[in-house]
Amino acid sequence: MGLDLAIKNGTIVDGSGGPRYRADIGIQDGKIVEVGRIHSNANEVIDAEGKVVAPGFIDGHTHMDAQVAWDPSGSCSCWHGVTSVVMGNCGFALAPCRPEQQEWLARCLEAVEDIPTDAMMAGINWTWETFPQYLDNVEKLPKAINYGAFLGHSALRMYTMGDRALTEIATEDDLKQMGDSVSEALGAGALGLSTSRASTHVTPDGSPIASRIADWSEIDYLVDVMARHNRGIFQIGPDVASGAAHKTFLDRLQKVAVDSGRPVMFGTLSTRQGVDPLPWQSQMQYLDDTADAGGRIFGQTTTRPIIALFSVKSYLPFDNLPAWRELRELPIQEQQQRFADPGIRRALVADESGMKPRDNTFQGGGAATTDPKKPDYTNLYALKGVDWDDPTVDELSRMRGQHPVEVMLDLMIENEDQLFVQPLVNETPEDVLGMLLHPRTLATFSDSGAHVCQEMGSSLQTHLLSYWVRNRKMFTLEEAVRMVTFDNASAFELPDRGLLRPGYRADVVVFDEATIKPRLPTVESDLPGGSRRLVQKADGIAATVVNGTTTLLDGESTGCYPGEVLRGNG
Repeated sequence: MGLDLAIKNGTIVDGSGGPRYRADIGIQDGKIVEVGRIHSNANEVIDAEGKVVAPGFIDGHTHMDAQVAWDPSGSCSCWHGVTSVVMGNCGFALAPCRPEQQEWLARCLEAVEDIPTDAMMAGINWTWETFPQYLDNVEKLPKAINYGAFLGHSALRMYTMGDRALTEIATEDDLKQMGDSVSEALGAGALGLSTSRASTHVTPDGSPIASRIADWSEIDYLVDVMARHNRGIFQIGPDVASGAAHKTFLDRLQKVAVDSGRPVMFGTLSTRQGVDPLPWQSQMQYLDDTADAGGRIFGQTTTRPIIALFSVKSYLPFDNLPAWRELRELPIQEQQQRFADPGIRRALVADESGMKPRDNTFQGGGAATTDPKKPDYTNLYALKGVDWDDPTVDELSRMRGQHPVEVMLDLMIENEDQLFVQPLVNETPEDVLGMLLHPRTLATFSDSGAHVCQEMGSSLQTHLLSYWVRNRKMFTLEEAVRMVTFDNASAFELPDRGLLRPGYRADVVVFDEATIKPRLPTVESDLPGGSRRLVQKADGIAATVVNGTTTLLDGESTGCYPGEVLRGNG
């Protein structure tokens, strides 16, 4: 019997970190069955001559819970070689959810993750209530990538306690009900439980989300349920409002990790925001100290800054100012015409002087775009490429002898797709590199599916390969591929993904190591109902294979949707 698919003449980088070698890959029934010189016939052949053949990339920190309902391709992740994602991070999820809570839960996702409520209500056929029903729904949907999911603590709390979840500590009965739901979710295949203590995670009225109302004893109880089952990962969004708050958070999290023995994950960040922020070096030492104390702990980190992204087609820092507000409702071409009018320009520049001054409040991507402070133009970049070498607006201002706002106006007149980037955390390459080099961090913090018009992290993997491997030569290709394949598969307990070995699922990406690179993002109106989002594709990826079926060729969909639900049944 012939093979379903053969990938021939490629250079294998198998995900283990071992040296590359030339070989063919034979695939049958969704699995790799041969690696070597293949002579069997195949129904489909991909000629990978001159290309790298690697396991499909795995992204463990996404918010694609809603998007999976209307986007079978899994964009933008799919365009960057990603074949598997984990959603439901930071306690945000769409299940469990009672019918009367659907719109409110959607509005919470919009408040924190910038996923438009109108798009969710238009794009989701809300047929579930419990977490197992949600996973079954995802199983039935057409999808070109694989999806695993955490049970979200905020959703669980709202489901169990109703409005009390936003103001009250859980009772013993509440805890028992939530614990039973955790057991039920694990049995259905949840990869674990997620929550958040982040000060930036708020409801539509600005109050803390439900998980932030919970005390640590509630977290202990729910994680202990996972410990009793010996199953499930605990993921948590950290409190980084100040260095003191961050230290308090980490000390308490260490107790959870050591007492439960379950794998624990949280975001490791370098930032200049907040009061006396905790250096990333201290967070790396904390990972080692917690492991030495008996905990299993991972830091999730990025390969580039976490940013706020501004453009005339999305948000600008000045949108809430009187002279700007009405103008920003006009069509783009009319805005450009007015940007060029001398009198209007003077009013726009003058209005900027009245903006709220920057302070030491920590802002995430949401507040930085919807409630911006006066820009620090030395930390606002006019995006020209994707190689981390763009000029700041301050530099251009001094070079041109113009006010920074005038610089931005002229750039937007010249190019309606001009983007401006404000790094929020992980601001400098060397800080990011320091975190990536630590053996207990994971390159897996894209937030794909969220902040749809505020930031763009879906290019995490192609940025790693183009910037850190090819441009900076800080990692070998073999090391970098391992980071986004086997390392993540191991940490998220996906036992048959992340390596090119016989018996493993046939998730494969074929790419040109000399040209793989993210493209510049664009703003598109392709969400349900015409809502806008940032879209970022990539160059240099020849083919993507998911569960043995080719889903993308040269970045274009084949119309095949072989994705599966990644169930963590242990």
